[in-house]
Amino acid sequence: MSGRLLTNGLAPLARRATAQSTRRLAHHCSVRSTGSGLLRNDSLRTSLHRSWPPGSNAIHNVPAVRNISFVRNVPSLFLKLFRIPAMFGGAAVAGLAYIQYQANQAGTYAVDLFRRAGDSASMTANSWFQNLSEAADQTRQGFQKTRDGIEVPEWYQRIMNGEGSSQDGEGGGSNKGPRGNKESSVGGGAAAGGAATAAAFGLTSDSEEDDRKDSTGAKDDQMMLLTKKMIEIRGLLQQVGQSDALTLPSIVVVGSQSSGKSSVLEAIVGHEFLPKGSNMVTRRPIELTLVNTPDAKAEYGEFPAIGLGKITDFAQVQKTLTDLNLAVPEKDCVSDDPIQLRIYSPKVPDLSLIDLPGYIQVSGYDQPTQLKQKITDLCDKYIRAPNIILAISAADVDLANSTSLRASRRVDPRGERTIGVITKMDLVEPEQGSSKLNDKKYPLRLGYVGVVCKVPQSAGFFNRGSGNITNAIVKSENAYFTSHPQFSSDAGVTVGTVNLRKKLMHVLEQTMSASLAGTSDAIHQELAEANYEFKVQYNDRPLSAESYLAESVDAFKHSFKGFTEQFGREEIRKLVKHELDQQVLNLLAQRYWNKPLADISPGILETSLLAGLPKADPEDPIWHHKLEASRSALTKLGIGRLATGVVASSLQAHIDQLISNSTFNAHPFARSAITEASTTILKDLSYDTSDELEICIKPYKYRTEVEDSDWNKGRENVTLVLKDELSTCESAFANLEKDVGGKRKLRDVLAFIDRVRKGEIVLEGDGVGGAGGFSAALLVRGREAVFLRDRAEIIKMRMKAVKSKQCANKKNTSYCPEVFLDAVAERLTSTADLFLDAELLSKFYYLFPRELDAHLGRNLSAADIERFAREDPKIKRHLDVVKRKEMLELVLKETDRLRQLEGRERRIGGVGSRQTSSSSKGSRWSIL
Repeated sequence: MSGRLLTNGLAPLARRATAQSTRRLAHHCSVRSTGSGLLRNDSLRTSLHRSWPPGSNAIHNVPAVRNISFVRNVPSLFLKLFRIPAMFGGAAVAGLAYIQYQANQAGTYAVDLFRRAGDSASMTANSWFQNLSEAADQTRQGFQKTRDGIEVPEWYQRIMNGEGSSQDGEGGGSNKGPRGNKESSVGGGAAAGGAATAAAFGLTSDSEEDDRKDSTGAKDDQMMLLTKKMIEIRGLLQQVGQSDALTLPSIVVVGSQSSGKSSVLEAIVGHEFLPKGSNMVTRRPIELTLVNTPDAKAEYGEFPAIGLGKITDFAQVQKTLTDLNLAVPEKDCVSDDPIQLRIYSPKVPDLSLIDLPGYIQVSGYDQPTQLKQKITDLCDKYIRAPNIILAISAADVDLANSTSLRASRRVDPRGERTIGVITKMDLVEPEQGSSKLNDKKYPLRLGYVGVVCKVPQSAGFFNRGSGNITNAIVKSENAYFTSHPQFSSDAGVTVGTVNLRKKLMHVLEQTMSASLAGTSDAIHQELAEANYEFKVQYNDRPLSAESYLAESVDAFKHSFKGFTEQFGREEIRKLVKHELDQQVLNLLAQRYWNKPLADISPGILETSLLAGLPKADPEDPIWHHKLEASRSALTKLGIGRLATGVVASSLQAHIDQLISNSTFNAHPFARSAITEASTTILKDLSYDTSDELEICIKPYKYRTEVEDSDWNKGRENVTLVLKDELSTCESAFANLEKDVGGKRKLRDVLAFIDRVRKGEIVLEGDGVGGAGGFSAALLVRGREAVFLRDRAEIIKMRMKAVKSKQCANKKNTSYCPEVFLDAVAERLTSTADLFLDAELLSKFYYLFPRELDAHLGRNLSAADIERFAREDPKIKRHLDVVKRKEMLELVLKETDRLRQLEGRERRIGGVGSRQTSSSSKGSRWSIL
């Protein structure tokens, strides 16, 4: 402790307690230290008389005790000393792990950056080389013309031919002079100019050199252009119709399951995009169209039929294909409804391929027994002429057992349009694989191509990612085929994905060119039929979905305008007054007239009560109370909501009637849009209008003044209302007579019920099961007839009362409640019709045409307009004829242009061959 005090500068504080500390210590030691020990009394006594040095005291003896107890702290000190290296070691391990993680991230980013930079550099170089090649070709052509016009001396020609050197006997071995340099330089320029074609063939700088000649490269470029145009025409023909005559051939890929069919297609495309799985996942034909886009910087796929847009992630393309295939029910397993997929890339050739479900030999326990036959029928549908058959067979399977060759032999017995592809060449011996490619037992005119479309597995720090796999496959194939002399160029076999691409492009272009003439004739015939139908049935009247919609909307607006001129304030008044008249009749029936009979027990007849009303005491409070209660109920009925609802319902009914009488009646989409527009407007206007109208009629809820004119008018109107009600009762009574079985039978039932109600007949029980020889159902009908008969008698009696002199004076309101309530209803109608005309009707007439334009005009897309027009079968047929005619004209135009281009290229090719032969004679000019 003293050591800590001294090190902390606390010595002065220790000096202050010198005397007390010494005495306390001496006393403690004298009492406790009686035996032998570390501190004895004698030594302590001697220490008490010892003189301490200045600035010190007895507390300095304490460290001796601490020194003896230091051994106990050794383990804790050891642990403390061990924690420090452990902490630094852990920090070092964490730092190394973080550095490794960052290195992995940096490596991944660097790989992706290098790949993108390589792609950009390759595209830029291709563009530069193409421009340089064009400039070199133009310069060479110009120089060729100039050279042909120059006359060179004979001695100079001998020198150029090497005659001078031979005579002098010098340089006898210099055969690689300027001519050799010229050949190599021209070959390099042609390769640069055909960079786009080389990329489509799969020839890249890091995979395989493009050793094509100038004429071959130019021919390949032109072949790509012709194939692209033909594929575009084929897409247009698919839109025209499914006629067998209106079609161009495609390459149909067939093969058994696990034969490598999907791997071949993915090697051609350069991405893994086809559905994969242990079970049968390809259940629908996949119409795959590859479009070469030299100027594009990205590869993407599109599904035209479902409109998903551009999909750059081919994993998403694979997922979409899997979902579309698995959508086929398991009980069907396969469907002939094709999936259309287009892939755009600068690295693919222009091809039209169709991938079909693979052949199977045995159906699974969870598959229908007819699955094998279904797949066979589906494949037979597509491998018919003029399509090209790409028969996929695995190298480890004998060609005699090849399912794809067996299927192609059925429809192509001579093998004229079948290309054989032998996959998995690395699984068999090179001699066996070479013999299959040169097979003579199953000959094909287009030959066999051997491929190894296995994607090399990436290993090490760098990953392949989701990039193009064509280069990796081509490298792997080259490494395998070049290591075996059986697959060399001298062996006479065709191997590799690059050669397969070339063969497919050449064969497809030749097959399409061969069928182009027949297709053109079929297009002419189809166009003539379409023109005849268009002229005879539709009188050459052009029609489009947009024009049809515009005409329909204009016609509907015209009919709506006619309706607005016929429906105004007077019609609103009639509607509201009729509704209030019905409410008046309801109040009279509740408070004055008879009620329906619940049973046939004796009771008081309402007719006897109303019969005494004309002679009743004017001061009788009963009639005053009934009249006031009826008036209050009428005015507090919710006139605003009632009148607004009646007018809005009438407007909606008229709109529905206009729709039924218009062309929109055959269009559910348009009918729904118009109804929604009118309903929305009326709903929005009804809320505010009903509240404001309720405020306007609020004074009538407390006091209603009736003028003489109102009384007289109400007297006339209520007479008509009662007469209509009487007609309704009599009509219902006549219907009951028919239901019961005649007047006589109904008269007997009525007589029995009247006698019971008067008490002349006493029923035993409640009469639910029948009474008096009448059934329970007949008694129910009898009660209804009694009610209608009594109601008709009351109405007749009140009609006489209304026409009497007593009801001619408005002061006799208690004696004539019908006239008074009708007069009140008239006052309410006058207020309501004025307000509804200004606030509801005028606003609706203004808003509805504009809302109609929004629902059937500005807010509709082209697809919605097309869908609307095709809802009418007649219009759909008219549009189909017009569209077919326009598409056939476009296809015919493109076909004629393509045939002209093809003929021009043939002529240029012939001239080029003659120029080549002539230039071989004058090759001595190459030094210039």
